Amino acid sequence: MSTNVLRTADGWWVVLGERAVPVDTKAATTAELLADRDAVREAALSAEAGTPVADLVALSPATTPCRVVAQMVNYRSHARDSGFKGDIPPAFFRKASGSVSGPGEAVVRPSHVKFLDYEIELGLVMGASLPVGTVVEERDLPSYVAGLVITNDVSAREVQLTKTQFYESKSYPTFTPTGPYLSLLEPEDFAHLLDLRLKLSVNGELRQDRTLADMIVRPAEALTLLARFQTLDAGDLLLTGTPGGTALKAPPKAVEKIGALLPPAVKWKAFFKSQAKNPHYLNPGDVITATIATPDGRIDLGEQRTPVADAN
Repeated sequence: MSTNVLRTADGWWVVLGERAVPVDTKAATTAELLADRDAVREAALSAEAGTPVADLVALSPATTPCRVVAQMVNYRSHARDSGFKGDIPPAFFRKASGSVSGPGEAVVRPSHVKFLDYEIELGLVMGASLPVGTVVEERDLPSYVAGLVITNDVSAREVQLTKTQFYESKSYPTFTPTGPYLSLLEPEDFAHLLDLRLKLSVNGELRQDRTLADMIVRPAEALTLLARFQTLDAGDLLLTGTPGGTALKAPPKAVEKIGALLPPAVKWKAFFKSQAKNPHYLNPGDVITATIATPDGRIDLGEQRTPVADAN
């Protein structure tokens, strides 16, 4: 069974139901904690009363600085929403690790952003170095991936689309809420990954709901493709794509064809004028709730609950 770990300003905790037991470790970073798994196991076997989880303020269990890499268009349902047909070539992009924030911290919308979008994603936390040239088979996943986290790949759509700029549009501070739990997996847990269901709601309205079975490129293949050019180390984070249901969707084909004939400035002005009528973009006061778990609870990454606020 997986072991859920929580990080607070006071250190690391193992979650045991509704209580949490402190981990006796000097680890300050995620990588250091992963190197001290014995301390985590000892805490998991502790008989002490512990502290109510509800009394703890969770920080991101993925400490920074670290590499934050993300897969683009990696669920069939998202591909359909985005207007893709046929084979979709695997693609990756980087996010600034300064975008990583806690699971209860507000997502802050920059003053120049009107079209703020959500993307729930399963985050893989690396437990070992992945050198360039590594080939990862399914059976090898436990050797490289230590655990899982909930992430939200928050996106400033007008920046992303008008500048074709993924790095900027997804890297503002608070644009990668992470946690609450780092779910450390045992080798036998990896057989249950495809059962994980991702759910995201805004103000109680369910927007995204899919299992990993909807994935196009699964974790072992993704790590192999990434290792063609990118080294990863323990504590680094790979976001594995989002399912359908985001606010942004491709326009109808007829509209898209007309837009292709227009100068870029005119096209984008018309597009965002139509998007202004879309009620699904995030606004200050909204609350995003995200969960990832298997139906039997064998793996349960907790609940991420983040309000949305405007920059001061």
